[in-house]
Amino acid sequence: MKPFLAFSGIVAAVFLATVAVLLIGTPRPAAAVSRPQILGIAHVALRVKDAAEARNFFGHILGLDELPPEETANGKMRNSYFKVSDEQYIVVSPTLSSPTEDRLIHIAFRTPDAKGLCRYLASHGVTVPGDLQKDSEGDLSFALEDPAGHTVEYIQYLPGSVESRNFGKFLSSRRTSRQIIHAGETVDDRTPADGFYRGILGYRVMWTGGMTDTRTDWVDMVVPNGSDWLEFMLNVHNPSPRLLGVMNHLSMGVKNIQQAFKTVKARGYKAEKPQIGRDGKWQLNLYDPDLTRVEFMEFKPVQKPCCSPMLTFN
Repeated sequence: MKPFLAFSGIVAAVFLATVAVLLIGTPRPAAAVSRPQILGIAHVALRVKDAAEARNFFGHILGLDELPPEETANGKMRNSYFKVSDEQYIVVSPTLSSPTEDRLIHIAFRTPDAKGLCRYLASHGVTVPGDLQKDSEGDLSFALEDPAGHTVEYIQYLPGSVESRNFGKFLSSRRTSRQIIHAGETVDDRTPADGFYRGILGYRVMWTGGMTDTRTDWVDMVVPNGSDWLEFMLNVHNPSPRLLGVMNHLSMGVKNIQQAFKTVKARGYKAEKPQIGRDGKWQLNLYDPDLTRVEFMEFKPVQKPCCSPMLTFN
């Protein structure tokens, strides 16, 4: 073949390849999966030994209405649902088998799109369940283990579910609080927990504090689309059952801590006097019969918090 003809053939091949690329289009990276909203705490699930004793604490002392058995999955569930608001519950399971067993079962957060959140987590390499089906309460939910070794659940309330069909019902005027504002869990290593909750899910650091000004024992991580938060409880080693119950806790917001104190005392609970915590907020600690701490906390600080500024989020 003559050199000119060979060169012409090469040019023609390049031209045809270019036309093919233009016609077919260049490969594009897959679009990023967006994260659905995470709105706040849906419920905190706890183990207890005795259902009657738990009912006295959560129902009588705290003044929360319990959903009747026929309202919880057609009466087939052993759990008790104590209603804080239309969006929030304390779920109590009489399955505690040992005084040393962790009483915290899981913390659940609300989302409007459970399937979308599953896809989002999977796109970031997190192991999640497959195709979601309605759970026993009639909602879409899924659970996974977070980097601290605790179970976290994300739940989407659906029409006709236990929660949805009871909107506006079982909201006792005797409730000592109308909002779970945070829940705490022990965290051995902050770095992977930060990577999961802040790096992947978009939780926001509101405040960090400690028993001293130079040490971080608590990290408050606010949900991306609300004001409730998850509290990392750091520097906890080989805790006793009492200490474990202090750390794996839930907190209920109140406008007036002194009124809450008077109310629980009048209902027969021997509480220690409220104190101002290191975050500058009035606090009152109560304990259920199995030593899980239920903290009452005023919404706003009354003095300057220690250690770091406290940010506010809508």
